[in-house]
Amino acid sequence: MQSVNIIVGSQMGSAEYVAEQLAEALEQQGIQVQLYEQPVFDDIDQQDTIWLMCTSTYGAGDYPENLLPFVESINQQADLKGLNYSVIGLGDTSYDTYNYAGRNLDELLASKGASRVAKRLELNILDEALPEDTALAWLPSWIESVGLS
Repeated sequence: MQSVNIIVGSQMGSAEYVAEQLAEALEQQGIQVQLYEQPVFDDIDQQDTIWLMCTSTYGAGDYPENLLPFVESINQQADLKGLNYSVIGLGDTSYDTYNYAGRNLDELLASKGASRVAKRLELNILDEALPEDTALAWLPSWIESVGLS
């Protein structure tokens, strides 16, 4: 059975909270999960796992500070074929740079040959529903689409 590595990019804590809620829900379904709140590229398994990237956008479309070294490590990779991933982005639609970190991370991983296994989920923090509630409602369809059920 595949495991899920949840990799968090969070500046103010929203993405971290969403990731923690998803990790708990996955574990309750018997899915092996590892949560990386201070991700180091070389420490995260790439085989027989799915990377679930959960990141907010900070400032003018930037990555959160805790994710910058990780993204730099991805930039230095020549080939990430064999890596399966999905992206959850959190943002605020009142900004022109809405969800840029999630979108850019998705494009970066794809450009390195990694395989997107599900459509990116974009969470607007201005929506009525809390981001973690929207993510938890989305999770069963994600589990099914990536073959973890």
